[in-house]
Amino acid sequence: MWGDAFPSFLIGLREGLEAGLIVSVLVATLVRAGARSRLPQVWTGVLAAIALSMSFGAVLTFTAASLPTTAHEAFGGTLSIVAVAFVTAMVFWMRRSARGLAGEIREKVTGALAMGAGVLVLTSFLAVGREGLETALFLWTTARAANESAGPLTGAGIGLVLAAALCWGLYRRVLRINLTRFFTATGVVLIVIAAGVLGYGLRDLQEGTVLPGGTAYAFDLSGSVDAGAWYSTLLQGVLNLTPAMTWLQVAGYVGYLAVVMTLFVREVREQSGAGAGAPAGAGADAGAGQRVGSGGAVAGGKRAAAPRAAPPADPPSARPPAAEPPPTLTSAPTPTTAPTRRRPAWLIPVAVVAVPALLAGLVVALADPKPAAGETVAVSETACGQGFTAPEPGRQDFLMHNTGNQTSEVYLIDPTSNAVYGEIEGLAPGTTRDLVATVSGGTYAWRCVPADGKAVTSKVVRVGGAAGAYAVVPVSERDLAAPLKAYRAYVDRGLATLVTQTGKLSDDIRAGHLGTARADWLTAHRTYASLGAAYGTFEDFDQKIDGRPDGLPGGVHDKDFTGFLRIEYGLWHGEPAAGLKGVAQQLAEDGAGLRKAFPHQDFDSSDLPLRAHEILENTLQFELTGDTDQGSGTGLATADANLAGTRELLAVLKPLLTTRAPRLLPTVDADIARLQKLLDSAHHGTGWTPVDRLDHAAKARLDGATGQLLEDLSPVPDLLEVRKSA
Repeated sequence: MWGDAFPSFLIGLREGLEAGLIVSVLVATLVRAGARSRLPQVWTGVLAAIALSMSFGAVLTFTAASLPTTAHEAFGGTLSIVAVAFVTAMVFWMRRSARGLAGEIREKVTGALAMGAGVLVLTSFLAVGREGLETALFLWTTARAANESAGPLTGAGIGLVLAAALCWGLYRRVLRINLTRFFTATGVVLIVIAAGVLGYGLRDLQEGTVLPGGTAYAFDLSGSVDAGAWYSTLLQGVLNLTPAMTWLQVAGYVGYLAVVMTLFVREVREQSGAGAGAPAGAGADAGAGQRVGSGGAVAGGKRAAAPRAAPPADPPSARPPAAEPPPTLTSAPTPTTAPTRRRPAWLIPVAVVAVPALLAGLVVALADPKPAAGETVAVSETACGQGFTAPEPGRQDFLMHNTGNQTSEVYLIDPTSNAVYGEIEGLAPGTTRDLVATVSGGTYAWRCVPADGKAVTSKVVRVGGAAGAYAVVPVSERDLAAPLKAYRAYVDRGLATLVTQTGKLSDDIRAGHLGTARADWLTAHRTYASLGAAYGTFEDFDQKIDGRPDGLPGGVHDKDFTGFLRIEYGLWHGEPAAGLKGVAQQLAEDGAGLRKAFPHQDFDSSDLPLRAHEILENTLQFELTGDTDQGSGTGLATADANLAGTRELLAVLKPLLTTRAPRLLPTVDADIARLQKLLDSAHHGTGWTPVDRLDHAAKARLDGATGQLLEDLSPVPDLLEVRKSA
């Protein structure tokens, strides 16, 4: 969290100090001008700026949350680049303006005093509002890059509190700070941080399909860098450097850093040279920069003479030279109108807070519309979609009411392609359920599929406007027939190999060659583990061949504990060959029996999409926790075989996935390569590192890579679900 907090801490400190300095100068100028009664106007403007900034942050957060995934990425990437532009401009502007800030603000306040209360409110509002909006945008960007808000908000809060304390100390003249040096040092750090934000924004634009090259990686260190380690968290949080970056990210990062840092350093040198050539005693704008503290302005190493009658509340940046008279109200026009009824003192502060909040709420409501109050659509086994009329484009909430006597599945489809926009499974008779779907330009119809009966399709309606609503092209059992045939052939070949390998394992144990048996056991077990998509089809054979001792009364010594794991326990716990002969012989017979039965077993085609996710889900639950290890320490070898089985399954599903989610497989392939590299690093000749001997960093990398692959595989079951509407 602290890595994520530092960039926000720095921006909160800088922006807070800028805004605080401005407010301090405003307040000090009014106090010195004898206009304390006008201070509420300053605070009203400050309050309005804070309200506007917080409202802007709310609009960014809730507007982005309502966007589709690709649009969300494009929106975030665009604002990241805008934030970089603002931060870059702020860094250069504050470096140039630090010395003359106080004098500039005093001039504006003097003019505002002569023009009325509204102008003074507006002056403080504009002065603070810019910093507030920049802070809100940068905080939103850093929170999004960190994928969490606690760290960035904590860092910003600490920075703002520290900035307030510094401004109070400067106002009370108890601190001495060289503001030019402060803004120079923090500017260098912010440029480095902004380079990382730019790289993150470019990556978002790639994921949002706005920019190309999303899979063209300049480097991928995921297999050798622990993403969960403290140093990785710090680098990613502060600099937005990730283990894998595309060429565009690297080019943007390096190019921005080289150009902007060069210009910044050159400007610092030029200004330092100009300051060094100024005559001593030139005032607060000379020398190494403005230093604020109890002694007033210090220039050229000499203390400037303080005004003789200066009150304690001197502006924090620098007092004016002694010859400069304090601003007065003599130029202000004398009111000549009759007294009017005064407004309540609380009215304007409440209004300036309420108005931005109400406007933000309105924008959020418009940006994230709730589904329109939907029409009721009747469903039955004889009629479907009664009461359905052409809806307006946007998110719609349809109330689906089953008026028939059978449970039905209901789909909102495009009748020209059978693509599904929304569905309800198991709508019982007499019940009503919501179906929320996004509608755009195109044709729509309802398809109702009763539990016992033929599908019924409603009339077709047309919605005007541009197309764009997301729909899933349904998959039929016929579509899955070819992948299923290919995978059955793969399993059949694997079972033939398994029969040979378990027979050899049985011969090893019968001959008493236990060392050879251990190597042959691992070979055979990996073959079986690579057939993961067919486990549900193997019926009772799976428990006999690869069952765990969990739940057995005798545990590992129970008579019903058989198969690979029973032999593993015996081979690695010193059991004699005589005690394992029967178990090994039984395993060979069960393998042969499974091969004979498999061609006649019912392999449901809908199992294929489910297994794409479940194989590695079981791997993460059992192999990567060491739960199935019975002493061999080869859990990672089994995980490697499971990964091979997943790769084979995805190969047969590739034609269906490519047409429905073209960007899915490249992402999954990259995840598989990353996980394979980590598993290979634990493979040493014929041995494997046991899971319980992995160091914390290696285990975290392995779990993280598997979890990422599982997350990217999770859409497969939905994409390839067999729907009766097809």
